[in-house]
Amino acid sequence: MYSETTHSITVTVKPFYLEQHSSPDENHYVWAYHVKIENGGNQVVQLRRRHWQITDSRGRQQEVRGPGVVGEEPVLKPGESFEYTSSCPLPTPSGFMVGDYEMETHEGENFLVRVPAFSLDMPQQDMRLN
Repeated sequence: MYSETTHSITVTVKPFYLEQHSSPDENHYVWAYHVKIENGGNQVVQLRRRHWQITDSRGRQQEVRGPGVVGEEPVLKPGESFEYTSSCPLPTPSGFMVGDYEMETHEGENFLVRVPAFSLDMPQQDMRLN
């Protein structure tokens, strides 16, 4: 598990390999990742945008940006959390992801919350990228 706190918002990520959706013979590897976002602050915040940087084991990068997560822009009151699961395909048996969420307070102040870098490693892979 990977965890990081920014501005009293803690993001915890747990990735796992999806063997049943992967086809190593076709260079297609898929991971899911479960994310928990916890508001440890004293303000109500809303997740507005996401940004991911995804890197495969050959160093090729792709960026993903968009509104919310899994079609939602969750509002978190102090002490509340939001959890979701998503997935990421790669053409290599390992890689990593890192990113951030743009949060907004009820007063309209925007700030970035870091998502910790996390490894995507096929369990049978001898070499680990991270």
